[in-house]
Amino acid sequence: MSEDKTDKRTGSSNETPDESERVGSPERRRHRGIYLLPNLFTTGCLFAGFYAIVAAMGGHFESAAVAIFIAMILDGLDGRVARMTNTQSAFGAEYDSLADMVSFGLAPALVVYVWALSDLGKLGWLGAFIYTAGTALRLARFNTQVGRADKRYFQGLASPAAAAVVAGMVWVGHDYQAEGLAVSIFATVVTVCVGLLMVSNVRYRSFKDLDLKGKVPFVAILAVVLVFVLVSLDPPQVLLAGFAVYAFSGPVGTLWSLRRRRAERRAQNEQDGSTD
Repeated sequence: MSEDKTDKRTGSSNETPDESERVGSPERRRHRGIYLLPNLFTTGCLFAGFYAIVAAMGGHFESAAVAIFIAMILDGLDGRVARMTNTQSAFGAEYDSLADMVSFGLAPALVVYVWALSDLGKLGWLGAFIYTAGTALRLARFNTQVGRADKRYFQGLASPAAAAVVAGMVWVGHDYQAEGLAVSIFATVVTVCVGLLMVSNVRYRSFKDLDLKGKVPFVAILAVVLVFVLVSLDPPQVLLAGFAVYAFSGPVGTLWSLRRRRAERRAQNEQDGSTD
C-alpha cells in the first residue's frame, strides 16, 4: 500500500473553536471532503484492475496482463503524489487498500483462472482462491503494521509484485500459445506459491530507503536507460523474469541469513567453549 495511515489534523484540543469550525459552516463542510489528486490515481488503479477482469473474460489475455502492470504504476504514484502534495488521509489509505485488493488480488486470480486454471476444475479455482485470500491477508497485515515495521523491508511478498508474476506468466504463456494439462498444473503451482509467499514471514527489500532526490553518478542514469531498452525488447519476458527474480530473492536471502546466523552462533559457542 502506498499511502500513510495517518490523518493530518489542524488545531489543538485546548483551543476555542472559531466560526469556521462550527458544524454547518461552509468551511467546516469543506474539511469533510476528500483530496482529488491522489484518489484519481487510486481510481485509475481500480479501473485498470477491473478492466483486466473484463478483458480476460473476453479472451484478451495480453490486454488483461498489460492492465495489471498499468495498475502497478498507478498504485506506485498515488502515495507519492499524496506525500508530495501533503494530501495524505485516512480515506485515501483505506481506498488504496480496497483498490489493491481488486487490482492485485481478484484481477490476477481471475485472469489466470480463465487462462489456464479453469481446465483443472475444483483444483483450479481453489488455487485462484488461495492467491486471493493471500492478497487479502497480506494487505490486512500490512495495514496493522504501518508505523511499526522496518520500512526497508516487506514482511512477505508485496501484492503488486505477486500480481506482476502472475500477470507476466499469463502474458508470456499467451504469446507462446501455451496450452495443455502441463501448463495448467504449472500455472496452478506458481499461483499458489506466490499466494503463500505473500503471507509468509520472508523479508523482501522495499527499496523505500533509496534517495531519489540526491545526486547520483552518471552511470546510474545510463543504467536506467539500459533497463528501459531491455524492457522494450520483449516486455512480457523481461518483466516476468525481473519480478520472478525478485520473488525468489526473498526465500534465498532468508535462507542465506539463517545460515549466517547459525555459523555465527556456532563460532560463538566454540569460542566460549575454548575460553572455559
